[in-house]
Amino acid sequence: MTDLRRHAIDLYDAFTHEHRDRRRLLTEMTALAGSVAAAEALIAAVAASPAAAQQVDPGDKRLRTTRAPVPTGVGEPLNAYFATPASAAGGRGVVMVIHENRGLNAHIEDVARRVALAGYIAVAPDFLSPVGGTPADADQARELIGKLDLAQTVAAAAGAVKSLGIRDRKPMKVGVVGFCWGGAMVNRVAVAAGQGLDAAVSYYGPAPDPSEAAKVGASIILQLAGNDARVNSTAKPWGAALKAAGKDVAVYEYPGVEHAFNNDTSAERYNAAAAKLAWDRTLALFDRKLR
Repeated sequence: MTDLRRHAIDLYDAFTHEHRDRRRLLTEMTALAGSVAAAEALIAAVAASPAAAQQVDPGDKRLRTTRAPVPTGVGEPLNAYFATPASAAGGRGVVMVIHENRGLNAHIEDVARRVALAGYIAVAPDFLSPVGGTPADADQARELIGKLDLAQTVAAAAGAVKSLGIRDRKPMKVGVVGFCWGGAMVNRVAVAAGQGLDAAVSYYGPAPDPSEAAKVGASIILQLAGNDARVNSTAKPWGAALKAAGKDVAVYEYPGVEHAFNNDTSAERYNAAAAKLAWDRTLALFDRKLR
């Protein structure tokens, strides 16, 4: 990767996670790239593209998909996208898929379908439901995510885990997987849900205070990008605290890859090899804990 692209990724990361405005991003990218046109091309390469191809077609006959509310027990239900195997799930459990800071979009729905193809009931809630749902504009979605009350959102997620643990009046094992903002939510939900959660996978998610580690009941994987100093500054101490507390935890760091390496709609940050290995590890944990 060239220094220019490395710097471009850093600028875009600051834009998306430090709530900077797009005008500032374009100004900084133009100074880096030398022209507005070159700056816009760089931004397009780093940003996630809603038009990018999906791995699993929404109409795939192997799956059934629908939209339905998920009760949280702490307020209004969360609207959610459901993907389930068309045939019997084979005794496998439920996986809640938690979106990035752009809300519930086509990419996260695609991830839910990948989970369902592995045999699980996949549920992707829209955590912007309390403010009207995820807007089409990604910048607006990020702004709304930044205004959510963290404690209320975590409580809603933990409540959703509890409600998903009962299906047709039968107990179900429940796992969660989340990315970026969703990865941070996974860590916090693992704390809030305690023994009510069976498996958790956090992709490049900032972590809570290490003192909370003793509250985690789930088996947990932390998937970290080697070039993600911002997230790793909290995630690595979190992983160490989980190990010290005797938890079933695995911390995987993928050298030389970027934050959001799993997101195949971002041409500049997606890393196919790391994404495949991380996904294989994710499904292996679910296979071990959610049957």
